[in-house]
Amino acid sequence: MQRPKRRDKAATRAALLDAARLRFARQGYDGTGVREIAGDVGVDPALVFRYFESKDRLYAEAVHTELPTGLASGRPLTDLAATLLHDVVFADWEEFDGEHPLLVMLRSSGRAAVRDRLRQEICEGYLKDFTERMGGDNPALRAELVGALLLGLGVMRSLAGTPALADAGFEETRELVTRVVAALSEEGPPAAG
Repeated sequence: MQRPKRRDKAATRAALLDAARLRFARQGYDGTGVREIAGDVGVDPALVFRYFESKDRLYAEAVHTELPTGLASGRPLTDLAATLLHDVVFADWEEFDGEHPLLVMLRSSGRAAVRDRLRQEICEGYLKDFTERMGGDNPALRAELVGALLLGLGVMRSLAGTPALADAGFEETRELVTRVVAALSEEGPPAAG
């Protein structure tokens, strides 16, 4: 008699998370079912609830992002903006079907819970860091303008596929974004090179 194969809980959980990332990126929250995610991994849908408790918690974990590492607080806001421009607008996030998790959340922003999660990710992560680096008056508003610029660029390039942004290279776009961010942050004009 053959013994049943032992399940690797960590591997199964990770596989469910990977499948969820792709499904949520392609179909949004409402278009994705727990059965589909489990089917992609070849497991019983009950395991989704065992490992994540709910579809909402699975979604929250699947789209959670962290600020890029290596951005010490002493570095200028223009450096952070350039890194985020690369990560949010130009990087190919294979695990999310090519898009940054913030753009994935925008696909499901019709749901209040997703909007709350998106606001939390943006406000407690990116915008908090922008505000802390901002000089001058009204740093929160100016930080939100930088955030809107970067997120808007991601929407225009990735979701809308506008021709100029779709054809533009990272360096060309970085130079223009750096000028705008420098003006908003009162860092002065960027150094040449």
